[in-house]
Amino acid sequence: MRFAVDRLDHLVLNVRDVDESAAWYERVLGMEVDIYGRDNRTALKFGGQKINLRPSDTTEHSWVAARVPMPGAADFCFISAVPIPEVIGHLQGCGILIEKGPVDRIGALGPMQSVYVRDPDGNLVEIASYMRA
Repeated sequence: MRFAVDRLDHLVLNVRDVDESAAWYERVLGMEVDIYGRDNRTALKFGGQKINLRPSDTTEHSWVAARVPMPGAADFCFISAVPIPEVIGHLQGCGILIEKGPVDRIGALGPMQSVYVRDPDGNLVEIASYMRA
């Protein structure tokens, strides 16, 4: 029998300022902020996934982290359920600079349109839609 993963449950994003990052992802991408656990960790929930926000300067030994837990080193893509023109309008309304796009890309499920922005730590955030305008 061959082993294969089924889906992504969560990922950890190393950030300089947990509150600033949580507020940005809630305001710009509509994620739900969730404070959980005995040590009041912060997660961002969306769909069936979540992003845990890890303070990059933490000395807490309960965190198991990447070898070099640096803010701003991530590059990831979120899928929107609305067409890219609506995403662009929302981003502009939030005062978010679109670094690139809209551009055509090939995602895990086929052709999509994407725009690229930066979060407060400088991570590259791609927002894509499989829907055509």
